[in-house]
Amino acid sequence: MNILLSVVWDFDPTLFSIGSLEVRYYGVTWVIALMLGGWWFMKWTKRDGYPDKTYDNVFWFGILGTVIGARLGHCLFYDPAYYLAHPIEILYTRQGGMASHGAAIGLLTGLWLFSRKCKVPYIWSLDRVMLPVTIGGAFVRLGNLLNSEIYGIETDLPWGFIFVRAGETVPKHPTQIYEALCYAATFAVLAWLFWKRDSGHKRPGLLFGVGLIGVFLSRFFIEYIKNPQEAFEENMSLMMGQWLSIPFIVLGIWLVVRSLRRPEAVDFPQPQPGSRPKSGKTKEDIMANIRPAKKQ
Repeated sequence: MNILLSVVWDFDPTLFSIGSLEVRYYGVTWVIALMLGGWWFMKWTKRDGYPDKTYDNVFWFGILGTVIGARLGHCLFYDPAYYLAHPIEILYTRQGGMASHGAAIGLLTGLWLFSRKCKVPYIWSLDRVMLPVTIGGAFVRLGNLLNSEIYGIETDLPWGFIFVRAGETVPKHPTQIYEALCYAATFAVLAWLFWKRDSGHKRPGLLFGVGLIGVFLSRFFIEYIKNPQEAFEENMSLMMGQWLSIPFIVLGIWLVVRSLRRPEAVDFPQPQPGSRPKSGKTKEDIMANIRPAKKQ
């Protein structure tokens, strides 16, 4: 009876093909995620009075860091022996293989390089990147669903998916949807903190910390009902994704506690793009010298 209530998933992952070139929905979801991040950063750099070149830099640093990190993360975390023996195949991205933990590390590295180059506070970049990361991550997980990959173990629940193109004949947990919903919920919390509480200015580090906890804690628990991605994970006490999530969860908790224990920062003026604050200082001067407000 549960099989009759399940979703028979036989979706064609190819959007279109031209000769040997094949464009998949999964790739489109990655493009959407990256474009969303670029668009949001453009809005925030203008809102906070940074010049246009700041956006140009963060866009490219962010994209390159994310894509390179995601690919290297998959190769080095899940099958290092093979890819170290065949390093040229690291470039064969059309064969698939992108790791979210690697993308996170790559993005953090890219934003650090961007912050040094443009003299922007690193925490300013980290706080603002979490909103597009969470909603972008939801799109990427939907791309995994369209690819019929990274799904869960067998389930008796009526919303189980039978992934026909992956050769499955019984319902499996659609863990891609579970993760997408968790990421979307995290985005909603971050959006409320950013636009309603102005936490991006008043409590540096809070948005980034909450985002890390929301993304990686949900990933940690969902891994319990997810199929192993590689054979070596079958005998592990925790899946590779769980081990890789722990440092991000700990960092997120530390950032949240640190941010909430500090007094709210003195907010800075919001100059128009290209203008200078009345104090005569540049936006970079103000951002670099934010001081906590005195306790009343």
